Amino acid sequence: MGDVLSTHLDDARRQHIAERTGKILTEFLRFYEDQYGVALFNSMRHEIEGTGLPQAQLLWRKVPLDERIIFSGNLFQYQEDNKKWRNRFSLVPHNYGLVLYENKVAYERQVPARAIINSAGYKILTSVDQYLELVGNSLPGTSSKSGTAPILKCPTQFPLILWHPSARHYYFCMMTEAEQDKWQAVLQDCIRHCNNGIPEDSKVEGPAFTDAIRMYRQSKELYGTWEMLCGNEVQILSNLVMEELGPELKAELAPRLKGKPQERQRQWIQISDAVYRMVYEQAKARFEAVLAKLQLARPAMEATIRTDMDQIITSKEHLASKIRAFILPKAEVCVRNHVQPYIPSILEALMVPTSQGFTEVRDVFFKEVTDMNLNVINEGGADKLGEYMEKLSQLAYHPLKMQSCYEKMEPLRLDGLQQRFDVSSTAVFKQRAQIHMREQMDNAVYTFETLLHQELGKGPTKEELCKSIQRILERVLKKYDYDSSSVRKRFFREALLQITIPFLLRKLAPTCKSELPRFQELIFEDFARFILVENTYEEVVLQTVMKDILQAVKEAAVQRKHNLYRDSMVMHNSDPNLHLLAEGAPIDWGEEYGGSMGDSSSPSVPEAATHSEKRRRAKQVVSVVQDEEAELPFEASSEPLSPASPDSVTELRGLLARDVRAESPPPAGPLLNGAPSQESPQPTAAPEASSPPASPLRQPPSGKAADLEPPKPSDQETGEQVSSPGGRPPIHTTTEDSAGVQTEF
Repeated sequence: MGDVLSTHLDDARRQHIAERTGKILTEFLRFYEDQYGVALFNSMRHEIEGTGLPQAQLLWRKVPLDERIIFSGNLFQYQEDNKKWRNRFSLVPHNYGLVLYENKVAYERQVPARAIINSAGYKILTSVDQYLELVGNSLPGTSSKSGTAPILKCPTQFPLILWHPSARHYYFCMMTEAEQDKWQAVLQDCIRHCNNGIPEDSKVEGPAFTDAIRMYRQSKELYGTWEMLCGNEVQILSNLVMEELGPELKAELAPRLKGKPQERQRQWIQISDAVYRMVYEQAKARFEAVLAKLQLARPAMEATIRTDMDQIITSKEHLASKIRAFILPKAEVCVRNHVQPYIPSILEALMVPTSQGFTEVRDVFFKEVTDMNLNVINEGGADKLGEYMEKLSQLAYHPLKMQSCYEKMEPLRLDGLQQRFDVSSTAVFKQRAQIHMREQMDNAVYTFETLLHQELGKGPTKEELCKSIQRILERVLKKYDYDSSSVRKRFFREALLQITIPFLLRKLAPTCKSELPRFQELIFEDFARFILVENTYEEVVLQTVMKDILQAVKEAAVQRKHNLYRDSMVMHNSDPNLHLLAEGAPIDWGEEYGGSMGDSSSPSVPEAATHSEKRRRAKQVVSVVQDEEAELPFEASSEPLSPASPDSVTELRGLLARDVRAESPPPAGPLLNGAPSQESPQPTAAPEASSPPASPLRQPPSGKAADLEPPKPSDQETGEQVSSPGGRPPIHTTTEDSAGVQTEF
């Protein structure tokens, strides 16, 4: 279909696209440069004044998944160039880029991956009908008539389709529904991780970029949440350009596409993807150039801020007082009439699924530790501890075990409120809450690890170890309850602001926005890079509604059903020595306690292992997802299955107590947060013999494969990125060379 691109994207149209893209980027980057100075000032002021969040009780892990494989297995992929389905060996490394190999042998021989898919901005579709509906809506007048051949035929009833509004689409299918569910959970985790692409520890560049995006869209009269604010900066910029450029191209090119409806749809998908790639390359070059310029100017800006911090603060407060006197009467009326009555409804809609999700995190953590304790008792005490702790340490990044927590957010709806407050999608809130769940799970696991590691230094007996694990578990759960309450309350406040502030700004714009330029004269020229009238105006608007939001969250904390601590219940440094424990080297359970975690031929890791040997072991490919319940086609566990679990947590705790004859009985009744006991899954039947197995790669195959590092996902949200060296080639189509390596042109 290369002729489609050469016909509709000739040199003249490419030049027009480049000019239009350049104009949009120039306008946006002007906002970004303005916001950079404001973000730098805010960051330095925050450091000096020392205002921050309440002290967390749980520890956090600095390197969660270094050199790990999240998931591996086989799936069928549709090849658009030859319109055939091919079996691919696929894996998801710790950086969450879906890597596709020709087969498992190619991976073991270190043959370069055929492609790496960055899934930021994608949606997962589980049926061809869903996909055809979206594709049919992408071009007006191209809905396929009944009886006509669809754009895609799947050989099984279990497809997974990655859909993007601008970039290319990816088509996979599985042999069973269980396999489809498993891959859906894994790919959804990839999307969740890649969407959250701007690092939170970026105290200047990150806030400057997101504020610039918001200011730019508001200048176009676009308020409210934006669903395509996902991925890294260049991906978001590409989405921003396509938001304006896409409809223009569609109106221009759609009437010129020839053929049947499904053929025209296929042509438009290819054209849109080609344009997206062009936009991405241009956005990447422009953004990197501006960022480099700002970083060069940053030392001089920092020197000015340090020297004149007090004067800048005074000047900003003076400006804020003048703006407040002007807009406060109008803003208060708007808040009282249009926002205040709806805050409780919005908060309730957010709190119910979020609280259920965090309760599920608590239950999953409790169950996994309890199961581990029972298994340690049944299998010889500390001898098996390293193996089980190695698995437990990766719990937060296990897509399947965390799926029940994430699913609690799916019912989130803002019915009736979504249109009123211009919330394009609730996906941004679901995803943010899910990320918080993963962080809190990992914090709980890491705190448990650290405390248990300290306890093991005392050389406990088997019975003492069991009681210590139970005691540490209860200790960590108390810390989790406090931290999860703080995280949820912060999430609720941020979500309410994210919903209400754009609504207020849109309501106030007709009477207030035109008056803002006259306040510019109140800012000294030397401070103009650090104080902006628009930002100060938004802060004043935020203050008008903030007290109502804080009051609503405070009242909700009193309701027991939400399991929130009241603000008056504060744990001040309840464990002063705990944070000192986290300063040590990361715990390697396989090295210290698990003989089976190393080479299967040796019972334990030699104490005098050299530095190079430790480095080699660190690079071994270890899959986080070890399917202890059932072996599905294309995915076979490389370890023996763990013992079957009892039917409920209550029975587990009873068995645990009887086995060790604990002096103090386990806590009776429901869990601390009132959650019901969770059923433990039962092992299912093994797969049929005809299903080709594939190992999740517990160990590297042999030789140099031990030094194999997972390919890094491209930061380019254009879909497949071939890992072969060299620069990015021009855009034409996808072909296969004589070696069978898929290459993007």
